[in-house]
Amino acid sequence: MDRELPQTVVQQAKRRRLWLIAGVVAVMVLGVVAFRFMLETRVSKSEIRIATVEVGAVEASLTATGTVVPENEEVITSPIQAKIERVLHTPGDQVASGESLLQLDKQLAQTSFEKLRDEQQLKQNKTAQVENDLRKNVNQLRSRYAVQEVRVKSLQAALADEQYLLSIGGGTKENVKKAELDLKVAILELNQLQRQIKDEQEAARIGMKDVGFELEMKRRDIGQLQRQLDQADVKATRKGVVTWVNEEIGATVNAGDPLARVADLSSFKIKATISDTYAEQLKVGGPVTVRINNTDLRGEIANIQPKVENGIITFYVRLQEKNHQALRSNLRVEVFVLTDFRPNVLRVKNGPFYTGAKEQAVFVVQGDKAIRRTLKTGASNFDFVELQGDISAGEQIILSSTKEYAHLEELHITNN
Repeated sequence: MDRELPQTVVQQAKRRRLWLIAGVVAVMVLGVVAFRFMLETRVSKSEIRIATVEVGAVEASLTATGTVVPENEEVITSPIQAKIERVLHTPGDQVASGESLLQLDKQLAQTSFEKLRDEQQLKQNKTAQVENDLRKNVNQLRSRYAVQEVRVKSLQAALADEQYLLSIGGGTKENVKKAELDLKVAILELNQLQRQIKDEQEAARIGMKDVGFELEMKRRDIGQLQRQLDQADVKATRKGVVTWVNEEIGATVNAGDPLARVADLSSFKIKATISDTYAEQLKVGGPVTVRINNTDLRGEIANIQPKVENGIITFYVRLQEKNHQALRSNLRVEVFVLTDFRPNVLRVKNGPFYTGAKEQAVFVVQGDKAIRRTLKTGASNFDFVELQGDISAGEQIILSSTKEYAHLEELHITNN
């Protein structure tokens, strides 16, 4: 039959089970702690950007691209249809007012000029001939009028004679009536000649006036072509720098085609472009900041082009410092169109964390942790973002992109 184990053996067995259970529990606790440690998200401080929230002003702005262009640039066009004969200056050359830039072949224009002068001479000869014919016709009518006047006086005398003979019984009533009729016909013919003379004189006046107009038009055409020939040696009208010139010697250009550009490089403006999505926010006179490297220049919108091309609006900026040393022709610059101004607000430097949303999740640094908070954003520009809500000046937030941590409530920051 079974014997009862000694009490000491039983107690030793119990102690071994307790130690075994305690060991298993300890291992489990250590495992949970290690697992939680492994689940914690850690970021190195050297891999993120951190900025301090501060109080200051924020200018809300739209970002546009711009190019520095001369404020005053003259386009010189061809006065005539001609060929480029000689180029006297190339881009970059300094020129004085009145200095020749290039020469044009005048042969074609000279031929047209000679043709106009020949036409004018023919017109003058024709005018003299017309004037002579008109004078001749008037003189002939006046001669006929003078003859008719003599005939009327003769018929008046004949009528008086017949009337006298009738009164003394030496004539007849028939002779008197015939004399009266002949006189009336002669007077009608005389009046008709008088009207013809007036009509001929009026026609001559109108005809000479028309010819005079034609001659005046010819004179104007000749004068204009003469001026164009004088301008065939293309000259600068102001002191400046040649920014472009047509250097294709022998190429034919038409009247009005651009030949050269001369700019005054002592002052500049900005030619900027932006999406037509922001068309309603662009206003003439609106404030603008132009950034050239690390230099900010103030200005205003001078004018907005009415035409939209491929969804892009072009506008020009008038600078307060038009001759700033940082300005260079054709230099690409950043243009910020200011739409709002917020003084004395909480702000932080702009960075990848900012998505443009009105409510923004940010990580606020607290010691070796970063706690996730949801804040509201206000005005923003290239440099700063306005923050609103549970945030105070002096607190720090992570500027780097935190999209991959959006599901976490906190991050652990390490120094390595």
